[in-house]
Amino acid sequence: MSEERAASRTAEGVALIRAVHQLLDDPPPILDDPVSLRLVGPESVEAIRRHPERARLAGPAALRSHVVLRSRYAEDRLAEAVARGVDQYVALGAGLDTFAYRQPPWAERLRIFEVDHPASQAAKRARLSEAGVAVPPNLAFVAADLETGELAGALGAAGFHPARPAFVACLGVLAYLAPAAVDDVFGWVASLAPGTEFVFTFAQPAGGSERGTAARAAELDEPWRTRLGPEAIQRRLVELGYASVGFIEPADEAPYFAGRSDALRPPGRVSIARALV
Repeated sequence: MSEERAASRTAEGVALIRAVHQLLDDPPPILDDPVSLRLVGPESVEAIRRHPERARLAGPAALRSHVVLRSRYAEDRLAEAVARGVDQYVALGAGLDTFAYRQPPWAERLRIFEVDHPASQAAKRARLSEAGVAVPPNLAFVAADLETGELAGALGAAGFHPARPAFVACLGVLAYLAPAAVDDVFGWVASLAPGTEFVFTFAQPAGGSERGTAARAAELDEPWRTRLGPEAIQRRLVELGYASVGFIEPADEAPYFAGRSDALRPPGRVSIARALV
């Protein structure tokens, strides 16, 4: 993976999924993200509105359920972390995530670090500028390739303090990294101050509805490179010294979907983990 790599196209796809959720799914949204509409642009918004039937098919609806749930879950856990005094938030592989640009008042005390590959980050910053989305004063952009071991140095140069607890999110990213880079991420978070919380998604060994998502990513030249089951993840994180490791089961997800009359349903496959240092 070189710095000449193009900006992530799967990140663009995730932004479109979040935009679809704002436009077509029934209220209230699981993830309230109006900024996503500005980032995808008016032509994409018009295309979504022109073909609503595509979004309501089973496959797209299942993927959308996962995408909006993982961000909502992470943001809910972040709010709890801030309430107990955490003041640093690191989004690894931030892509076109919009939390920093729609942050609620409780987040203003945070120092937010968006980490992404230089090409993807440059593309995002261009989109923000074109859309007239202001960059908040508590946000730092950190250009770093997670495959190269430069994460700790790049964050330190941006003002991150590893001796203070942090909240770290890594959503829809680990599957695209080589196994050694995934282990580096696990190890880096384990090295942070006690009280640090880590919410991340992972791809289980091949099977189920994920096959189509993985195939589409491979067609975009962004193949899934690491698949890990919950048992392997728990074993490795315990070896690294994490204080606790847990996985979000369908029963935990169900309240987010209660009372919905649209096509969104709790994902049936465990893919979100929460760990404490």
